[in-house]
Amino acid sequence: MVRPQRFIPNPETAGDNAFQALPDVAGDLIAQTAYDEVTHAARVLNDAGVTVHLFDDTDPNRPDSVFPNNWFSTHAGGHVALFPMYAPNRRTERRADIVEMMKTEYRVQQVVDYSGMEPDGLFLEGTGAMVIDHEFRLVYVARSRRADPVLLERFCTTFGYEPMVMDAVDQTGTPIYHTNVMLTIATKFVMIGLSLIADTARREEIVARLSARGRREIIDLSASQIAAFAGNAIELQAEGRRILALSTRALAALHDDQRAVIERSCEIVALPVPTIELAGGSVRCMIAGLHLDSRTRPAQ
Repeated sequence: MVRPQRFIPNPETAGDNAFQALPDVAGDLIAQTAYDEVTHAARVLNDAGVTVHLFDDTDPNRPDSVFPNNWFSTHAGGHVALFPMYAPNRRTERRADIVEMMKTEYRVQQVVDYSGMEPDGLFLEGTGAMVIDHEFRLVYVARSRRADPVLLERFCTTFGYEPMVMDAVDQTGTPIYHTNVMLTIATKFVMIGLSLIADTARREEIVARLSARGRREIIDLSASQIAAFAGNAIELQAEGRRILALSTRALAALHDDQRAVIERSCEIVALPVPTIELAGGSVRCMIAGLHLDSRTRPAQ
């Protein structure tokens, strides 16, 4: 997680991010409130038993630094990917010190850097653009300018995934800018806005792959629940149990039967991040997951 120094909804990403909203308070207050929300979220997750590496941003020109999952991802076997970013003012979010921390604390065998494709106008914004099914080696992607198909194929070939691409739009007909606002994959369930997938046949195919022959239950989220960030959640490991981290706004949007499905396999941890959500992302966007073996454990 990254605690931002000068958070504000990014004007360079507002063009295709319909989830963004304009703040109605001064910039200094917005920045301090966002800083406090990240501090609180990291503390709650740590208290719940999740290992959290919290980095402070030091650059006032990075409004979206709170969303590190867009510029890197990690994968079993010690693999790390660095990604090209659509907005020019986001490209300095890639930080060598975070990569070095991973190499020091975890067993990293390979770092694949795709960021050199930015001058060619090719972008693939990490686990924002891609929702990865690590167990079944699938990558789900909603088409957008943040997910170039050539880079997606290259990533999937290198890291051993099968791409599942779909067209998805929000309530206004605007293409979904990041897949992770409409899809969460957990061990025993999936949360997805099925009505946002335009093609019926493709929707059925996506459901069949996600449910993994009945091994996962599908929680179908409405468009209004997606707008409340109910699809932007993440399952985390916490001292021998699973938790589902999401925002308090997202949790309030869920129905009792949907919560019951989640609570059969996960403890729900709700985090208040209303200021962060003004930037068009929520709890999932704030967390870059580590699928690496710790150096404090014997190698597998």
